[in-house]
Amino acid sequence: MTENNDNIIEVKNLVKYFPLRGGLLGQPTSWVHAVDDVSFNIKRGQTLGLVGESGCGKTTVGRLVLKLIEPTSGEVIFNSKNIYDEKFWKEKEFRRNAQIIFQDAFSSFDIRKNVENIVGEPLLVHGIAQGKELKEKVDDLLKLVGLKPEIAKEYPHTLSSGQKQCVGIARSLALNPTFVVADEPISALDVSVRAQILNLLKDLQKKLNLTYLFISHDIRVVYYLSDYIAVMYVGKLVETGPAEEVFAHRLHPYTEALLTAVPIEDPKMRASKEILQGEVPSPVDPPPGCRFYPRCKYAIAKCKDENPELIEKSPGHFVSCFVDFHGSKTII
Repeated sequence: MTENNDNIIEVKNLVKYFPLRGGLLGQPTSWVHAVDDVSFNIKRGQTLGLVGESGCGKTTVGRLVLKLIEPTSGEVIFNSKNIYDEKFWKEKEFRRNAQIIFQDAFSSFDIRKNVENIVGEPLLVHGIAQGKELKEKVDDLLKLVGLKPEIAKEYPHTLSSGQKQCVGIARSLALNPTFVVADEPISALDVSVRAQILNLLKDLQKKLNLTYLFISHDIRVVYYLSDYIAVMYVGKLVETGPAEEVFAHRLHPYTEALLTAVPIEDPKMRASKEILQGEVPSPVDPPPGCRFYPRCKYAIAKCKDENPELIEKSPGHFVSCFVDFHGSKTII
């Protein structure tokens, strides 16, 4: 994937292995291959949707991109600087520009604090506002996410699930960031408020020119919000490209399986389902060849032993597959 001055994020050959320790001395006995040679770019003001089943490494990628954990190897370039190069690392400056929206907002709150203190804490820590100015900024942030300023005196346990997530979003925007990782931001919410939060994220992106890394297991949600899609399976990217192109011309059997597994009300619109057989392989002992091989009904002999590289099949559309696969034409 080529470099571009419009890219706010460039991830290059990112690897993260977690040790599993055992024995008397606590030495590593094996490794969890959470992220294995992942590369992608995100253009300024756009959204990359990272999609895959639970346990495929999506959240680990998000934390690596924000330097919440250290990589085994690889680079993350943010605004043309490698965040893992200590010569360029300025934590407060980076934290002002790059923030996260958590899956479960409530678990990230200090329940002893009210909404005003939760949303205002980043402003205090960074010395941006205090006193009356702090209260005004918190009120503005609450209005920005569709909440009434009166909610500032409430405590987290009194809020609905949607309100909690809005408070979490307000807190993530307090420092006026340019880049936000949204890690499964609607998966813990009631169905009735999911669309509200998605539309809020879209509106905020337009108003504030935000760039998102949007992480989800639901490919419908990813398609709705994203300009580009990256499909991840057991630590590796298997297909990436413009959202419309990936949906219209799926080139990997796993992408097809994710798509056709989505329930569709109208029977006339239903495509034949690609039912995934078996379980997701353990990242401790992934298959030696294509990691999707054990579950793929289209696999050929070389898939078992050789790992396919991401190859550009059309402008910007990459796939990691030996088989000349083309998904069904039905779009959800």
